[in-house]
Amino acid sequence: MVDSLSLFKVLADGSRYAIYQLLADADEPLSTTAISTKLHLHPNTVRLHLEKMREAGLLEAEPDRHGSVGRPQYRWKAIAEVPAFGVERGGFRLLSHLLAEIAAAPQGGAGSAFDVGRRAGERRRGERNGDQLSTSARPERTPAAACLRAFVDELAGLGFDPVIDPDGDPPGDGDEQRVAVSFSRCPFRELAVLYPDLVCELHRGLSEGIASGAEVRLESFSSLVDQDPCRAEVTLGAR
Repeated sequence: MVDSLSLFKVLADGSRYAIYQLLADADEPLSTTAISTKLHLHPNTVRLHLEKMREAGLLEAEPDRHGSVGRPQYRWKAIAEVPAFGVERGGFRLLSHLLAEIAAAPQGGAGSAFDVGRRAGERRRGERNGDQLSTSARPERTPAAACLRAFVDELAGLGFDPVIDPDGDPPGDGDEQRVAVSFSRCPFRELAVLYPDLVCELHRGLSEGIASGAEVRLESFSSLVDQDPCRAEVTLGAR
């Protein structure tokens, strides 16, 4: 059986992920030449990536009976039972990169799942705001309702389907107010059940990084270990 964490580390490389996604979506096996042409990669580079993914148990090859004389030719396809692991395709690449960042961090450094997730959340928030998260520039204060909506929309885009607690009051723009947000779906669910200390901490870090704006901040986070669905509480308003 393919180890799920090793799988994500293999797919953290952008070119390998693109090749894998191309093969997973293909209706029939593809030759090395066809893959290199579609992705604008050198055939030798493609061969190295294909072998790496075959060793990891992601791909299998069959002889290409239409190939030319000389080097043996193969047609490649994704192994059907591998890509699931409970991770939906939209979150697959993100999780691969985050796990690779954790694995690459020096021991004892800022490579915990929470730290990696938080930095990724901050980057996403910075991209949304059109800035580089400069510490010298204080972000503009925006209405609490708009900040809450941006927080919810960002996590919805990652596949968590956040739902604002219907029993709470609509967020205003004055005093501090705590709002509960439940995540009705987890794009990493099966991995989160198997490795909650890793995957749920990534989710908590992502949530805090996305929420760390001028008008919204994460106050508490309950993972799948604590309750189902997982849930976050954010505080809106002046600090």
